[in-house]
This record gives sequence, C-alpha cells and structure tokens, in this order.
Amino acid sequence: MMRKRVVWGAVVAAVALAGAALAQEQILKGVGAILLTKAVANQLNRGINAVMGRNGVKAQSTKVVPIVSVGEGVRVGAAQVMGSSWVVQKVEAVAQLEANLMGSARAKILVPVSDINVTRGIKQVTGVGVSAIIDLKL
Repeated sequence: MMRKRVVWGAVVAAVALAGAALAQEQILKGVGAILLTKAVANQLNRGINAVMGRNGVKAQSTKVVPIVSVGEGVRVGAAQVMGSSWVVQKVEAVAQLEANLMGSARAKILVPVSDINVTRGIKQVTGVGVSAIIDLKL
C-alpha cells in the first residue's frame, strides 16, 4: 500500500513538472515572438505601406504591433494598426478574442490595446483600426 502511494506521488510530481516545463516553454515562445515582432516592426510597416500605396490605398499613420491571443494557450502574431498619429502612438498590441457563434460560426475579434499584458484587462484604444494581419515564420 505504501509503495503504491509513493509511485502515485512520483507520477503526480512528474506530471506537474512536465506541465510547468510546457507552460514555461510556451511563455518563452510568446516572449520571443513579441521581441521578433518589435525588432522587425518598422520594416514590416514600411513594406505594408508600400503595397497599399501601389494599390491606391492612402494610409494614415500606421504602426506594426504584436497580436496577443486572449484565452487558452499562448499565440502571438503581428498586426498593422491605422489611424490618427496621436492615437496610433498609444497602441502597444492588438488583443485577439475568439468566440463560437451560433454553433456554426467562429469569430476572431481584434481590439487595439494600450497594454500588451492583456491578463490585467483589455485597455482598448478607440479611433484605430487593424489594417493588416502579419504571419511571422519562426
């Protein structure tokens, strides 16, 4: 009986450690993706603006920021936001919320925010729109 308890205790400890390691790995990947986005943000922004200009789209003030998903798992991407320069400067990230609607539709809701840490609540920046979604190859 004692041996079974020791074995179960070891199994529980191993699972807990594996879970902690996986969570830590996800956090590191998320931080790495955010740092990558910030490192190449200006280049991405110029490239997107050039494409828009070639297609007759007049850009206001723009900025590339990380997309941070709210919910299960850590997923990060990048988005370009557009608006008046004084409002665009306030945007630090785009929060992505996901919802299943009516059982047959799925929505990804993109909200420009002033704080990249969306776990403290979503601090929406109004007057700014998402003008591009960027997939980064890691």
